[in-house]
Amino acid sequence: MYRQQILDHYKNPRNYGEIEDATFTHVGENPMCGDTIEMDVVLSEDEETVERVAFRGDGCAISQASASMLSERLAGMAVDELRELDRDDIVDMLGVDISPMRVKCAVLAEKVAQDGADIYFGDLDVDKTRTESDDPDVPDE
Repeated sequence: MYRQQILDHYKNPRNYGEIEDATFTHVGENPMCGDTIEMDVVLSEDEETVERVAFRGDGCAISQASASMLSERLAGMAVDELRELDRDDIVDMLGVDISPMRVKCAVLAEKVAQDGADIYFGDLDVDKTRTESDDPDVPDE
């Protein structure tokens, strides 16, 4: 059902934990599946590049593997690139077909990182990201 890579990231998550001196921290949930992800991001001094990422949370294999894989991918990425990631980028990163109901699980970490950046830069004002929103990248059940 899941590729070995997803199971590996689920059982042995990369960058799992907390960064005490994070530039920003944000949390999100997928209420339909019970997934939660909290992500810490450290930006470079000029605030243009992601330097480090850590996450913690609970949920299904897809959500947690996606967070682990994304945490590796974000290090060294420009903040503008982070903000431009979409559902297709995440599905490609996972390397498996994702059913419409599981897309919300797959994109949770992406949305948490993007919303965290948007909050930090003053472009968004929310306490928590929810993948039940009207986001065009997240299909309804």
